[in-house]
Amino acid sequence: MTQPIGKRLEQYTLAHPKEVLLVKAEVEGEPDEISIFKGFSSSLMRPTAFDPDVPVLPEGAKIHSIDRLLSPYNPAQPHFIQQNLSWADFLALLESDGL
Repeated sequence: MTQPIGKRLEQYTLAHPKEVLLVKAEVEGEPDEISIFKGFSSSLMRPTAFDPDVPVLPEGAKIHSIDRLLSPYNPAQPHFIQQNLSWADFLALLESDGL
């Protein structure tokens, strides 16, 4: 069985520890922006549960785009690797990494 989307993105950041992912998504009908770094996710727009087992990006979420950035992430001076990747584009990266 395939892992949930959020877990796959967290696994990607564990495999690429010098990258930060910024995910623009729709969660429960509301826009959200989620930062994922070294296996941990945090919403930048909504409260994030203290329990790391509660997914920040639930299965029903619709991903609009994913940005890949170099860490450390500085919102005032972001260093983009790639911007506005679609889920299909990012899925190809996950699959090439075996995730």
